[in-house]
Amino acid sequence: MARESAKGGRAGEADTPSSGGHQGGPLGRVKEGYTTGVRRVAFRAMAGLARTRVTPDALTALGLSVCALAAVAVYFEYRNEMLWFWTGAVLFWAGSLLDVLDGALARQSGRGTPFGAFLDSTTDRVGEAVMLGAIALVFARDGNEVALAATFAAMTGSFLVSYTRAKAEALGLKGDVGIGSRAERVTVIVTGLFLAPWGLLPWAVYLLTVTAWLTVIQRIVHVRRQLKRS
Repeated sequence: MARESAKGGRAGEADTPSSGGHQGGPLGRVKEGYTTGVRRVAFRAMAGLARTRVTPDALTALGLSVCALAAVAVYFEYRNEMLWFWTGAVLFWAGSLLDVLDGALARQSGRGTPFGAFLDSTTDRVGEAVMLGAIALVFARDGNEVALAATFAAMTGSFLVSYTRAKAEALGLKGDVGIGSRAERVTVIVTGLFLAPWGLLPWAVYLLTVTAWLTVIQRIVHVRRQLKRS
């Protein structure tokens, strides 16, 4: 999710703040500072790997594979809730971390390509979708129709968060505002999985749904304001 500068102007599907600092307020500044710090650490961590034959696209594929394994682990929660929910949480976090490292490797090695940026953005969505799909299957098995519906709403909102930014940037506008970018969504999902043995996963999904759709609304309003000023 951090490959836009190395990959030739990717259209913002990563949902991370750009360096322009247009997310106002203390929360936006904290978020941007955190994102910048994570990118800096990841960039330094990839110094050694950049001298190998490992490509950014290989890390992208590995990250997606790990997220898929995380989804499989969550599906088997009925065998041992704590074991499989926690395994899924760790694997999903690891797969999402690889999504940061592939961008760092692209910048460090200079092997970033426009197709790599496109592939990275696409696999971000797929990795998130397979995890939410696994969570939906868990709710369906438990007969929790409200949480099941919320999961589909969260998935739709998550896709629209990325789409609204990409469409805004295709129009030459800024669309990276909002409280529910990919980093926040990953945090909510991982936290919900860790708390799932105590019945709190539905509440994590409800929070994910609200923040995703609120972010969509924030981005629509932000684009509208820019169009009015132009």
